[in-house]
Amino acid sequence: MAISIDTVYQKVLALANKEQRGYITPQEFNLFADQAQKEIFEQYFYDVNQFGRTFGNSHVYSDMLDNLEDKISYFKRPDQNVTTRLDEHGDIYFENNIVYRIGLVRVMDRAGKQSYIAEEIKMEDYYLYKDSPLTKPSKKRPMYWKQETNINSRGGDGIRIKVFPPPRVSEPRDVLVDGKVWISYIKHPTKPNWGYVVVNDKPLYNSNSSINFELHPAEESELVYRILAFAGIAIEKPQLTQVAATLEQVKVQQEKQ
Repeated sequence: MAISIDTVYQKVLALANKEQRGYITPQEFNLFADQAQKEIFEQYFYDVNQFGRTFGNSHVYSDMLDNLEDKISYFKRPDQNVTTRLDEHGDIYFENNIVYRIGLVRVMDRAGKQSYIAEEIKMEDYYLYKDSPLTKPSKKRPMYWKQETNINSRGGDGIRIKVFPPPRVSEPRDVLVDGKVWISYIKHPTKPNWGYVVVNDKPLYNSNSSINFELHPAEESELVYRILAFAGIAIEKPQLTQVAATLEQVKVQQEKQ
């Protein structure tokens, strides 16, 4: 399920025109839509931390923590096989520009019959682990570290993960093998886009080039309010921003009271 980007755009336009605050172009809307989706997505994890410290309730449909987990589940990708590469030092790594948070990293043994969960360590601590016979990584106790990286040539900023020891086979020679590293992660939401074609100098919705919001359907009104707030700032109409802020505040109070 997803939220129709055209539905949100039409609601934003309707509310902006109702307040006589001006027109929001498709280019502006797409920028605001991307930012609004990112903010809502990020807020999930702060809310999980907040509600995780409070008592829930026995009603599964109204428990806030359950509802948040349901919204986050849209972005969970369990046990995904990754393509690995060899760096200049001979270490195995993989890069990804859609991973937001890592859950588990599993490394298969050479026979491909057994997997072991890799322990995450800090990059700067790797050599402390490596040089100690008691803590150095092994095939039954693999480790990995991660870092933010710029991979614009492959689609934007992302994350790089190195796995130790490298999952290799020795016969007929020491080579890398696909299917040896599996990760469970939460992905970034896909960037939304209101696609259009111009007819008689007017943009008309084009579903073929559009990308809907990837959020839970319950977030539709939140998207509208946040985009309205951004639009009010952009077109220098503080009254529109105030209207959006008031509507959003009412919604938040209903959810968290």
